[in-house]
Amino acid sequence: MNFLLSKKKTLIYVKVTTMEADLDSIPIEADCYGRDLFDMVCRIIGLREIWYFGLQHTDKKGHACWLQLDKKILQQNVVRQSNGSYYFLFLVKFYPEVVEDELIQDLTRHLFFIQIKQNILSMDLYCQAEVAVLLASFAVKAIHGDYSDDIELELDKLLPNSVINQYDMTSDMWKDKIKSWWMNINHLTIEEAEMEYLRVAQDLSMYGIQYYPIYNQKDTDLLLGISAQGLGIYETANRMSPRPFFPWSEIKNIKFKNKLFTINVMDKSKIKFRAQEASISPSILDLCIGTHNLYLRRRQADTLEIQQMKIQAQEIRTKKQNELAKLQKEREQRVQAEIERDHLKNEVEAANERLTVLQDVLRSTEETSKLIAEKAKISEEEALELSKRANQAEAEVQRVKMSQIQAEEMKIALQRKVRDAELLAHRLIQESQFNLNGRTNGNSTDFYMPFWNYAAQNLSLQQLNLLNRPGNPPDVNPIPLGENAAEGDVQYIHEKLPTLPGLYSSQYLSDELADLRQQITQSNDEYFQRNKDFRDRLADFRKEIETLKLEDRQSENDRIHESNVQNGWDKQSTLRKVRIVAFDGTLNSGSGSSKSRVRVFDEL
Repeated sequence: MNFLLSKKKTLIYVKVTTMEADLDSIPIEADCYGRDLFDMVCRIIGLREIWYFGLQHTDKKGHACWLQLDKKILQQNVVRQSNGSYYFLFLVKFYPEVVEDELIQDLTRHLFFIQIKQNILSMDLYCQAEVAVLLASFAVKAIHGDYSDDIELELDKLLPNSVINQYDMTSDMWKDKIKSWWMNINHLTIEEAEMEYLRVAQDLSMYGIQYYPIYNQKDTDLLLGISAQGLGIYETANRMSPRPFFPWSEIKNIKFKNKLFTINVMDKSKIKFRAQEASISPSILDLCIGTHNLYLRRRQADTLEIQQMKIQAQEIRTKKQNELAKLQKEREQRVQAEIERDHLKNEVEAANERLTVLQDVLRSTEETSKLIAEKAKISEEEALELSKRANQAEAEVQRVKMSQIQAEEMKIALQRKVRDAELLAHRLIQESQFNLNGRTNGNSTDFYMPFWNYAAQNLSLQQLNLLNRPGNPPDVNPIPLGENAAEGDVQYIHEKLPTLPGLYSSQYLSDELADLRQQITQSNDEYFQRNKDFRDRLADFRKEIETLKLEDRQSENDRIHESNVQNGWDKQSTLRKVRIVAFDGTLNSGSGSSKSRVRVFDEL
């Protein structure tokens, strides 16, 4: 910046506003040329495609003029501000024919995007409603990135008021439409969204055209439209359809004197018109010459500088694409990891739920076990008590049996004694009888043996054994210790336990993950296979909002556009056919010669 300064030269200060920032109080020498200031601004912002841009100022009559680069700044009709500085706008001055083929740097594309967006919002560039919504979605993508429902859209920074006011739609309805389109372009990068914005915008009828008021030979108020394709003559009420149009290929040279312009055409015919203000004549000439030079340059081989810029831009884009591909891959991996994390989280939650059930069952089992243990303890105590009682009863039975045996033995002894006594008595009787008989007979000498000895000897041992056999103890049935109750409780526990798959079964996890991967792959295939035919969608959207249109709020541009749509005319078809207007005011679609179009212009 200091190379413009000299110790002995007078300094002036300028302020330059770009589409992104303000450059305040730039000191330059008072005798600097416009080129010096322009180059300085380009270096400050890092711009290399400088041939598309220029510095615009307002003259003393309030007309917007372009700063002439080959003239000194103070020799031009530049207004000095109240603080003593000079004010300029750094804007797009020349437009490419095809933005995607000609714009090289990302910065250049970004500056174009901001300016075209601002021109649409300020209604300097007419845009129909359906296209405005599409462009708004690209703008939201370029500004905010991927779709997010949390982002609050500012409608006045996305759609022109002319579009909002001419339809019976609420702000939420407009926002929903924009978000719907935004979701469909979520796959685009920010750079791609800006380029798509420019691709759509360049098809607008008024895109890239700078209008200047002129007079023809009949002093009719007309507009001269300067564009990358050529020069068009427009009626003041219709800036969309030229009447007629002259492509740059037919224009040989342009010159002016004061207000009068003369354009020489290849077939030697001349177009003459007058600028309504002499102060804008240099801007018209400068714009025509610069646009025509760019037109010729496009049809020549690229210079080494442009080739180098394209190579560098391609390398940068390739690097960005690789980084984006890597980022996308990492994003997909992160999404996949999040899905698997959520899946595992759900499994953990399910496992926790199952663990809770198991804990409840275990708690119930422990309570049941305690109850069973208490029952078993009580049963054991009862069994011990009953066993004790049984032993006591058995001892009592044994005692009674011993007493009975003793009584039997005493009885037997007594019976034996009774029998002995009876036998003795009987013997005595027999002896007495015998003695009595002996005395009577006197000859009986038989010896008599007492028979009771045999009777005593023949006493049955079996009967004695029967008497001496110990009595069988009474059967004591053991009291059950609660086995049936315990088995019933255990059976209840088994019935309560759910049938659970292996919590960490590899087959279980692999099947679930395979299903998730299949769903993700299918959704991605469907997403990338969807047809994004914007024209069809725009046509459908146009039909959709057609019923909400408020006819009394339609502008003249809306009516002209509607008429062109009904007739099948668009910007490119108009320029291709070089439409001319007949003297009766009807629009002819046939191609006319340069002379015939010059006559049409003169007769307007």
